Amino acid sequence: MIEIIIAVVGVALGAGGFAGYQRTKQVKGKSQIDRDIAAAKTKASDIVLKAKDEAIKFENERRKEIQKIENRLAERELSLDKKLDELDNRAEKLRLREDEVESLKNEIRGIRTKQQEKLEKIAGLKKQEAAEKLMQMTERDIKDDLTGLVAKLQQEATDDAEERAQLILLTAMERMSSDVTAERTVTALKLADDEMKGRIIGKEGRNIQALQRETGVDIMVDDTPGMIILSSFDPIRRQVARAALEMLMKDGRIHPARIEEVVAKAQKQIEKEIKQAGEDAMRETGVVGIPKEMLQLLGELKFRTSYGQNVLKHSTEMASMAGMIAEEIGADVRITKIATLLHDIGKAVSHKIEGKHHHIGAELARKYGMDERIVHAIEAHHDDIEATTPEALVVRVCDAVSAARPGARNISAENFAERMRDLENVATSFSGVDKAYAISAGREVRIIVNNQSIDDLSAIKLARDIATKIESTMQYPGTIKVNVIRETRAIEFAK
Repeated sequence: MIEIIIAVVGVALGAGGFAGYQRTKQVKGKSQIDRDIAAAKTKASDIVLKAKDEAIKFENERRKEIQKIENRLAERELSLDKKLDELDNRAEKLRLREDEVESLKNEIRGIRTKQQEKLEKIAGLKKQEAAEKLMQMTERDIKDDLTGLVAKLQQEATDDAEERAQLILLTAMERMSSDVTAERTVTALKLADDEMKGRIIGKEGRNIQALQRETGVDIMVDDTPGMIILSSFDPIRRQVARAALEMLMKDGRIHPARIEEVVAKAQKQIEKEIKQAGEDAMRETGVVGIPKEMLQLLGELKFRTSYGQNVLKHSTEMASMAGMIAEEIGADVRITKIATLLHDIGKAVSHKIEGKHHHIGAELARKYGMDERIVHAIEAHHDDIEATTPEALVVRVCDAVSAARPGARNISAENFAERMRDLENVATSFSGVDKAYAISAGREVRIIVNNQSIDDLSAIKLARDIATKIESTMQYPGTIKVNVIRETRAIEFAK
């Protein structure tokens, strides 16, 4: 029993000791928390005090800077006030001096008026009368000298202009060198043998009829032995026919179906050549900005010749030369080069459109929205329209230089003489014409008429009629001037 009591008491004492330990631990933890809070408050107070000190210090420095700025502004304001006062003083002095100057001017005017009155009284002439007499005397004395000086200057200007023009032309021609023999359009093909001729003709002429139908070109195989002659006013069709025949003869298969296929292929090939030729011409001359429709027509000039001179070669040669001349004389180089390159563009469609090629070319340029200066230069490159711009004159000069150089055109002496005779015969075929002379290399026909049968009005009509007949019956490059001369002479003898 005693043991049990002792055990119970021991347990009770142990439990009481554990509870006392826990209460002691809690009291110590609370004290530590209070100490930490107090330390944190102390630290926060120190931080706040330090921040306040920094703020006060920054505010003091800012106030010092503001004070310095205010002091500088006050100094500048004071300086400006001083300068304004000085300017006011100077303005006042200038005003006083202006008054003095105006007073002196009035005094001088009065003196001059008195002197003039005294001079007029002494000379007995008014000022205007004296000036007129002086001018008359001066004019009379120097009139002859001035006339001679003007004539001398005019002659010197003419000589200098001619010399400068020759120098510019020669320089351009020397810098622009090209082959004399230009490419020509081929209109005849050589046959290997008579068997090939028969194959081209075909059974009952079916092959040659198919060729003519597809190409629109007349094909003649019997006129010249061993040759096929292609005849068409359209140079592009003629070229397509030539290319198609070459492919057919090379391939050997010639029948209507094959002909249709080969002609279509030849057309694509020629169209590609035309486009390439136009682009090459534009690149060679350094010209840009040509409408694609005009570029197509330009490429077609590759297959067009004028008296044996390839028109595209002629145009590119002219464009390079025109650019040099335009730069020398101060004309617009771009306008001049484009107008020169396109000056014969009308020849690409002259077989389709009635009219002279330069008028057709001008209308095409106008249609596709080109500069009016280009249009005028194209239209005026022959003599029937007056050239009113420097660019148009350069185009006309270059056209004459390129066409007139030896070897450029292959017209023979016989053909030339025949054309001159034809011109004269056309003129003499009209009634009232006494004599007719073709001059200036066939560019002018001078007609002498009977003054009794042809009056002045009839002479005008005769010139128009002769020009119309020349246009309708002859082939010629450029334009031909028809000059009708009617002269009346009264002769009497004194005995």
